[in-house]
Amino acid sequence: MTSPQPAETRTQGRSARTATLAEIAREAGVSAPTVSKVLNGRADVAPATRSRVEGLLRAHGYRRRRAEATRSPLIDLVFHELESAWAMEVIRGVENVARDAGLSVVLSESAGRLTPGRTWADQVAARRPHGVILVLSGLDESGRALLTSRSIPFVVMDPAGDPGTDVPSIGATNWQGGLAATRHLVELGHTRIGAISGPTQMMCSRARVDGYRAALETAGLPVDPGLIMAGDFHHEAGYRQGLALLRRADRPTAVFAGNDLQALGLYEAARELGLRIPEDLSVVGFDDLPVARWVGPPLTTVRQPLTEMAEAAAKLVLDLGRDEDSAAATRVELATSLVVRSSTAAPVGA
Repeated sequence: MTSPQPAETRTQGRSARTATLAEIAREAGVSAPTVSKVLNGRADVAPATRSRVEGLLRAHGYRRRRAEATRSPLIDLVFHELESAWAMEVIRGVENVARDAGLSVVLSESAGRLTPGRTWADQVAARRPHGVILVLSGLDESGRALLTSRSIPFVVMDPAGDPGTDVPSIGATNWQGGLAATRHLVELGHTRIGAISGPTQMMCSRARVDGYRAALETAGLPVDPGLIMAGDFHHEAGYRQGLALLRRADRPTAVFAGNDLQALGLYEAARELGLRIPEDLSVVGFDDLPVARWVGPPLTTVRQPLTEMAEAAAKLVLDLGRDEDSAAATRVELATSLVVRSSTAAPVGA
């Protein structure tokens, strides 16, 4: 009778003798069944305990066996919000890679939270997909530990915050994009330029506004905090904050809207106030969604290669799954580029 293989195999560690699971349990101050639960990726282990046990397992030469044969033919794609054309561009990119690999894509949403809940992590662990891609989201310590214990690789695309040096991620050159958008307006002759940011807690949003500030400062123009409005990357915020900017007695002659959806909201605010684009107001967006070419006038925007970013994230998560022993985290940033259309022009009298 052949005994079942453990969830991990042992390799030569720091000493000539590899510790037994019972010895690891004693060293960790837990029971042997708890160590077994960690090895088998069980969810009912406290995060701190799981982290301590996994550290000892690695230190004593335990290495997780490859799990390729036990994976479901899936890629899990999780958004913090799933309600815009932005998300469709990401889905298209992941689907392109999944289809070529013979895999399907499972979509989920974290209801606006930047970290999915434990229920979601348990469901993913039970599905055992080839990998997980988190968009504008991340994982807390317990979620990361659970996926790691099941040998499920994950990649963060366009991380909301600092994902950490040990988390693979795919992003874009947001700072450079904000710089290019604002520099374009400065070169047209605008000196009073407003900005509508995204959520202040999102790294990509802060980077775009930092690029906006840098362009103004480089041009010797003052940065007026009153012209920087906090948005949320939705159409309604562009409309609401656009009205606030454009109703000022010293209103800006140009606005960097932070993303295309907010730019469309700003278009609506300008129409309501009887302002013409670009004659009375120049507008620059960010993303270059398909709708940017269709609106009137067509929107000048910073192209963020969303589909290519999603493809890169999907390829990376599959590569990580094929090489489970690789500990090297990867941070990739794809270039943004300014696309000039008809929503920007020199200010009247320039």
